[in-house]
Amino acid sequence: MISDFGFQEKFRWGIIVAAFLIMAVISIYQYSWFLFAYAIREQFGWALDTIGLTFTVYTYTATFVQPLSGYVADSMGPRPVSVVASMLVAAGLLLASFTSSPKLFYLYYGLGGLGVGILYGVSTSCAIKWFPDRRGFATGTVVFGFGAGTAIFNLIIESLLKAQGLSSTLRILSVAMMLLLLPLSLFYKYPDGRAPALSSLGTSNFGDDLPFKPLAIFKTYQWYLIYFSFVFTVSIVLLFGAQMKMLADEFAIPVPYFSIVLVLFPLGNGLSRVVSGVISDKIGRGRTMVLFYALLAISILAFLAFAHIPALFVTTVFAASLLGGAPFALYPATIGDFYGAKYATTNYGITYTAKAWAGLISGWFSAYLVIRFGSYRIPLIVLAICSLLAAIFSHPKLMKPPIKR
Repeated sequence: MISDFGFQEKFRWGIIVAAFLIMAVISIYQYSWFLFAYAIREQFGWALDTIGLTFTVYTYTATFVQPLSGYVADSMGPRPVSVVASMLVAAGLLLASFTSSPKLFYLYYGLGGLGVGILYGVSTSCAIKWFPDRRGFATGTVVFGFGAGTAIFNLIIESLLKAQGLSSTLRILSVAMMLLLLPLSLFYKYPDGRAPALSSLGTSNFGDDLPFKPLAIFKTYQWYLIYFSFVFTVSIVLLFGAQMKMLADEFAIPVPYFSIVLVLFPLGNGLSRVVSGVISDKIGRGRTMVLFYALLAISILAFLAFAHIPALFVTTVFAASLLGGAPFALYPATIGDFYGAKYATTNYGITYTAKAWAGLISGWFSAYLVIRFGSYRIPLIVLAICSLLAAIFSHPKLMKPPIKR
């Protein structure tokens, strides 16, 4: 049992480091997907919407598993489920490397998505539970790994795909993931009782004093505002993550500029999570959401106006990534603030299912619209408008702590 305050203080920072590294590794499934997608199209000649459906399947499995895995982790502790999830992540890519069938690829990539979703939920909840005093910073730091990890990996993966091909690359990544994730997942533990910072500093969040059980969140209108905003703001960054290579083709972006995007997009996406989390600790979650979502909409409109200029393609994509990663830091912190840390893994798991709808929009549906209209402009305009709506819905007069009845 961890009871000594000094040890707890050091231990919670160790967990943050482990969670950051785990998130960086599993982010390959999402933020390196556009490299895999391009390789699939080149090797197998699948239609764009067929490839896009793979990403949609991944987002569904990675999100809808989280309420159940969150409940298990809240009941049994995070370590056992994290070990199993690590094996699923590695197995998904390994099995996918042996097939050229779209249906089997969906199955195997989705299997890996189950592991990604479990590890994502547990990692985020560790931050919520261990850092009630600095929730925005802690969740931002952990999910920074998921956003920025591929800033390093993408260049390596692109080189592997060119030199080894798709199948061999997936096998190499599978082995590397297993070797990294299994030992790191053994560090996971939730605090015994209240986390040290909350008990020692005498600070408190609304939800920690009056924790909401999972079904109770549906009785608060705030949760529906969060869910809608989550769906559409996340759709933007997912669309870039899933279809970046095809976007670059549409705007005829030269290879050197695209290579810059490979680094800047995940880096900006990751930095967005830390910066928005820290700002939200200072000025509040709602005000931060209004600021980031309004600017995100503007950045998408700027992209549509200037993306045909290579330098501005890079600049506007980077701007969108700097703003678009914010929901992944702001919403777990908000769920912890509003509904408490006790059931945070389950409550955020339920909320995180919003990403499944975002995956449908950014994967299959956007690809369908591109086939129908011949351009990415239509889905991007719609998402820019929805981002502005999310900014309005997130205003502090609407997005305020719920009253438990």
